[in-house]
Amino acid sequence: MEDYGTSDEDTYSSDQESYDGLENEETDSQWGSSTGNSCKVITRESLLVAQREDLRRVMDLLSLREHHARTLLIHYRWDVERLFAILVEKGKTCLFAEAGVTILEEIDVDSSVSSSTMMCGICMEEVAGSEVTKMDCGHCFCNDCWTEHFIVKIKEGQSKRIRCMAHKCFAICDEAVIRKLVSKRHPDLAEKFDRFLLESYIEDNKMVKWCPSIPHCGNAIRVETDEFCEVECSCGLQFCFSCLSEAHSPCSCWMWELWTKKCRDESETVNWITVHTKPCPKCHKPVEKNGGCNLVSCICGQAFCWLCGGATGRDHTWSSIAGHSCGRYKEDQEKKSERAKRDLYRYMHYHNRYKAHTDSFTQESRLRETIKEKVANLESRDSRLRDFSWVTNGLYRLFRSRRALSFSYPFAFYMFGDDLFKDEMTNEEKEIKQHLFEDQQQQLEANVEKLSKVFEDPFDSFEETEIMEMRMQVLNLSVVTDKLCKKMYECIETDLLGALQFSSHNIAPYQSKGIERATELNGGRNAKANNNIACQKAHDQTNGGSIELVHPSGCGTSDESGCSSRKRTREDSGGSFFDLNLPAELIDRN
Repeated sequence: MEDYGTSDEDTYSSDQESYDGLENEETDSQWGSSTGNSCKVITRESLLVAQREDLRRVMDLLSLREHHARTLLIHYRWDVERLFAILVEKGKTCLFAEAGVTILEEIDVDSSVSSSTMMCGICMEEVAGSEVTKMDCGHCFCNDCWTEHFIVKIKEGQSKRIRCMAHKCFAICDEAVIRKLVSKRHPDLAEKFDRFLLESYIEDNKMVKWCPSIPHCGNAIRVETDEFCEVECSCGLQFCFSCLSEAHSPCSCWMWELWTKKCRDESETVNWITVHTKPCPKCHKPVEKNGGCNLVSCICGQAFCWLCGGATGRDHTWSSIAGHSCGRYKEDQEKKSERAKRDLYRYMHYHNRYKAHTDSFTQESRLRETIKEKVANLESRDSRLRDFSWVTNGLYRLFRSRRALSFSYPFAFYMFGDDLFKDEMTNEEKEIKQHLFEDQQQQLEANVEKLSKVFEDPFDSFEETEIMEMRMQVLNLSVVTDKLCKKMYECIETDLLGALQFSSHNIAPYQSKGIERATELNGGRNAKANNNIACQKAHDQTNGGSIELVHPSGCGTSDESGCSSRKRTREDSGGSFFDLNLPAELIDRN
């Protein structure tokens, strides 16, 4: 195995391509994050735009009205590709039936009824034809019954999929009719209904989630490809998209949840009490021994033997307690005590190193302003060196590597412990894999510490030759650190987590340029041109032809497994929402 951390000659090896790549990395006002197109920030203003992009794709593909397209997308959790796949596999009839969409072209679906009077099938009263509404499924009832039905469903939180009142009818009611009838009696409920429809794009979409910032920034993040990733919101918060906790790779979400719980609760305190105290046989309070004699007394007055915990009298000599003998070996008790000590020491080993690197990361993050001042001093000097981007890039290479190194210790605690993967590998296999991982971890740690030490020097007062030497040192260490970090991730993904047979753990992939910063979703219809081929070929199937569906990027996958349902409830911030009943063209112009 290549050793990057044992010799200076290896550490400062020449790698001109890597140097050029490091110096050419983009730096901006918010160092440490990369920008890309794989995740978008959805604000309050762009939420309707994002929703209408998917609505238009389905409307163009299937020649549907907007509320039918919305019903389909809500049923299939806004997964357009899955919707397309079911269309190809099962056909339009099955697609509509599963979602509760009913389109009967031979029946006039005009909501007004021309007859003078008719009997409502719900309240069994004669009502005027103008007071009766007919849905797409063909069932018609009086407006009062429809309104009461809609109000109850909205208050119950079922407003996204309100079914017809007819017996055994699974058709979804027209949202425009719901909005029209409810707004006459309860305008506030009509606004709530609109908000539920609008926010269903986030609440029901596994590729879109609320930013977990506190207080809530009001933004949502949409990822285009993999839900197991780490993103940065425009508010500056970096988090794991899968579990909505802080960014924690190379820890899996499950490992991180267990680790935070273990650090938060009192389990280790209880572990210490188990090791260092004995319960009083009378009041059962923990008693710590503070002398050499094995006869101890509790504050309640009860005397007991420290060796076995049994209640005794107070008469004793230096060698024995009167009327008491506990010289027989009790294997279970000794094993329990030894295991508690071993578990405690093991936890302390990993926690101390995790805490040390986390504290180092916090301290190094405070170097940002200091480094900016030092760079400004260097730029103001009359020197041949004008480009100091290697300083900021090297600094944030240090941040990214330090963060990965700190979270590698909770990973190792569970990967090589008995809590999760006891039956996944033998003790011999575990030992080999642990040594392989720890070797790479130690190499990374050694180079991270070297890189950290370099930035602590007062380099703004260096001579030009010393700055050149520091530049080469930073470039070398940055390249080596990046390679070691990437190598550790590959070991975790391939050799450790990839070899599991009975459980599945996923981690966010390693990003050399840091956690990707989500970009603002613009108001254009960039996906429209990309969808023309898919729409045209899908239309061919509806006419009896074959189909080869081309899926454009920008929508979720058809795999439903592993979908996190831990959605953040969005607070009602007041104000008016977009009118979903307006044509899309009018919204675009506005």
